[in-house]
Amino acid sequence: MYMIVVGAGGIGSALVEIALRDRHNVAVIERDPHKAEAISRKFDALVLNADAASMDVLREAGAERADALIATTSDDATNLMVIVLGGDLGIPSLVSVVNNREHAELFRRLGANVMENPEVIVAEYLYNAVHRPKIKDLVTLSGGAQVFRAAVTEKSPLVGRTLREAGQQGLVPNGVLIAAIERGGETIIPSGTTAIEAGDLITVFSKEHATNALIEQLTG
Repeated sequence: MYMIVVGAGGIGSALVEIALRDRHNVAVIERDPHKAEAISRKFDALVLNADAASMDVLREAGAERADALIATTSDDATNLMVIVLGGDLGIPSLVSVVNNREHAELFRRLGANVMENPEVIVAEYLYNAVHRPKIKDLVTLSGGAQVFRAAVTEKSPLVGRTLREAGQQGLVPNGVLIAAIERGGETIIPSGTTAIEAGDLITVFSKEHATNALIEQLTG
């Protein structure tokens, strides 16, 4: 895959590192000369010290053969212009950081996949690590739905019950789905007849924000 990354800040640099590690081809566009030089020294990638909100610059970066364009700057106006130009150039996959959540829908209407306000996402993750230590990972989706992983203890009322039984008894409420179970180093895609065991690490989808009461009910 050939991708163009706009912005060589923390997110952009990490993205370039991951992409190169997976042996993708990457071009980076960075307006700040110091950041451009730093990322050029660090990675074996094409780096342009230029303003990405330019059709000519995107073409110079290889837009005609790009599979993806990813805007990672801290300025939504720049990211938006990059996405508009990327769409005009016919780049198949458009992805952008959106720093102000109020702008997210505008980006989506332009066909971009959106990562809303990464600083808030990090802050929420850190808060949940302290406030909800039983949760291993938590992702908030659009509309307030959440996906999280949590360990089931011996105290959980789910232990020894199948998912069908747990649902019938109201232990897994409507709008909540146990989508995967990690057990003994293996991942299980559960069915209604799958029983929960103490020590299971469950991946849970909740249509609404997961409450502390729900987490306690599932994990014990």
